[in-house]
Amino acid sequence: MFTIWRHPRPRGAEGRCIGGRTDLPVDPRKAKRLAHRIRAHARRRGLPREVITSPLQRAADVGRWLKRWGFAWRTDPALREMDFGTWDGKPWRDIPQAEFDRWLADFCGFGFEGGESLNALLARATAWRPPCALAVGHGGWVNARAWQGPQKPTPATWPAPLGYSKSFTSEPSAA
Repeated sequence: MFTIWRHPRPRGAEGRCIGGRTDLPVDPRKAKRLAHRIRAHARRRGLPREVITSPLQRAADVGRWLKRWGFAWRTDPALREMDFGTWDGKPWRDIPQAEFDRWLADFCGFGFEGGESLNALLARATAWRPPCALAVGHGGWVNARAWQGPQKPTPATWPAPLGYSKSFTSEPSAA
């Protein structure tokens, strides 16, 4: 089993499509607060002092705090958020409705220009094998990892993202 936390709320994300290309900072106090929670979780469960994070600073900043406190820390690009291609970083209001409609009509297969489809994210998250018991990543990635069952998600069945600084525990072979 491993536990993954969603990074703290990033600065500058409001009203924007934020994926794996947009590298936003987090308040250092919030990164430190989450690192304290992860350190306490590891201590309570007797887990090794090691953590892996997405390389994006909103997750990696938590890993940097843990490293200061003696944790082995490394990043893994497989934990990055979904790549929304040319949408990434844009205000949602600037994305034409016709593009949203195309995405909703092919929710899993829609190829964001220059990015990845939800099918690709699902495959990446499902294939990932945790090298340790603690991780910090992103809401979309966690949803993809948690998706269960043979049915492909639809806009109506895709869950809301995990809250900022909240955790999800998964079996290593989760589908």
